[in-house]
Amino acid sequence: MTRDQIRTAIQEIGIIPAIRVSSEADALFAADAVSSSGIPIVEVTMTVPGAVKVISDLVRSNPSLIVGAGSLSGVEKAKRCLDAGAMFLTSPGLDPDLVEFAIENNTVVFPGAMTPSEVMAAWKSGADFVKVFPCSHLGGPAYIRALKRPFPDIPLIASGGVNQQTAAEFIHAGAIALGIGHDLIQPRAIERREKGWIRELSLRYLQMIADSRGVLNAK
Repeated sequence: MTRDQIRTAIQEIGIIPAIRVSSEADALFAADAVSSSGIPIVEVTMTVPGAVKVISDLVRSNPSLIVGAGSLSGVEKAKRCLDAGAMFLTSPGLDPDLVEFAIENNTVVFPGAMTPSEVMAAWKSGADFVKVFPCSHLGGPAYIRALKRPFPDIPLIASGGVNQQTAAEFIHAGAIALGIGHDLIQPRAIERREKGWIRELSLRYLQMIADSRGVLNAK
């Protein structure tokens, strides 16, 4: 897939499931559960043991899945992830070198940002999106709404503490997509290998986003 196609898919789907689990096997199960539920995107965080191998295995076994690398903290690890087949790169904070590396390699990138200054810097650096993180600790949907007033043209991804109670509010506030971790990929569902649990949550989040966007489009 091209950079434009990946960027468009992220916008259209509106959910970036973040996989933070304790083993390679758990990560592969989580990715399969999410992708089979209608969300063809996963972010494998670098906190997963053997994360780079997980990315490689997922890309090889499921060519239609958009696999990204998350929680990146430097260019060296990002390079290994790209070599493994990662299709997007994201970090918890703003690393200009990482953004520059992604752009040089024609790869979708969305760095994290907290303050208006960081949002501006991330966007000016050439990022495809700006991930506002950790959202729940910054005021939740109200903070996204506040940022959209001065930055109406910057596509913001809400991440960190997004859950079933706040997902719709984040979309209404102006978030273009949601980064969701354990509130979608429940630790107990992973432990018990209950794919149906993750599937139910995936469908629920997809419906929330569709309904919220429908309300916005009707205005």
